[in-house]
Amino acid sequence: MFDLGDICSLLPRNILKITHVFITHTHMDHFIGFDKLMRIFLGREKMLHFYGPKGFLKNVEGKLSGYEWNLVENYANQLIIHLTEVDSDRLISKSYLCQNRFISTNPVVKQPFCSTIYQEPGLSVSAVILDHSIPCLGFSIKERFHVNIKKEAVLSLGLEIGPWLKRFKSALLNQTDPDEEFEVRSGDNNSIKIRYRFGDLVDRIALITPGQKVTYIADVVYNRENADKIIAFSKESDHLFIEGAFLESHKDIAQKKFHLTARQAGTIAGLARVKQFTLFHISPRYTGMEALFQKEAMTAYEKARGRITKVENLRNDMTHFT
Repeated sequence: MFDLGDICSLLPRNILKITHVFITHTHMDHFIGFDKLMRIFLGREKMLHFYGPKGFLKNVEGKLSGYEWNLVENYANQLIIHLTEVDSDRLISKSYLCQNRFISTNPVVKQPFCSTIYQEPGLSVSAVILDHSIPCLGFSIKERFHVNIKKEAVLSLGLEIGPWLKRFKSALLNQTDPDEEFEVRSGDNNSIKIRYRFGDLVDRIALITPGQKVTYIADVVYNRENADKIIAFSKESDHLFIEGAFLESHKDIAQKKFHLTARQAGTIAGLARVKQFTLFHISPRYTGMEALFQKEAMTAYEKARGRITKVENLRNDMTHFT
């Protein structure tokens, strides 16, 4: 999850699927959902990972210390939260155990920070530090590759759509040898076992495509440094989610409040050559005027993309002439 605003509309069963939360900054509208998230996870055997900007450890510890935890020693299940603070040159991490009243007794772990803050076999998450009058993180999640299961092919082999497909995808991500044997279990109590050469099964039921890149930018002021950072960070994203709180006619207000206008967001998206972008975080003063934002942002996006195309064509012409 990127940011924790008001999550009351989310069903608990979906919230319980969350394992990692990436917080841009701890202004109330981006972090007020922390308490509800914790309330749902209390008493469960879970580990939650949180990432946030400079000062994040202190802010979360302050939230946790605002509650009495005298009954948590009776919980049979262990809830652990793991916090990582992203500073300019390092990652600072601490763990907190529910049964210990969320008081950290483990040593602080420090690691160098360059871009990547989390990685697993199938994907990685990167962060960039931006300016919102306070440090504010931007995030980008990138798949190594994308696996689509051809359901018709699975059924044509007489196999069921079931939990074994998760093992199959994990084997793909872990680069299992194509000649290795892969066992499919199905039927009542997994009583039916069929063995395949892994590479043959991949050819039959999987469609592998390039991994997608999704970037999330919230609450930043428009200045040269921020714009350059965001353009480089979100370059050629499949989807960019970017804030655009104000219309260009109110750019002075946007500057004072350290936010982007729709035009500025669209220009950044165009210069970053993203395939698709979504504008969000529109100020309530514009309720019912969302179409104006989309029009302003899209016009700026297309203009910026056109400018890049002209420069590229000019370079190609010069190269050909040379």
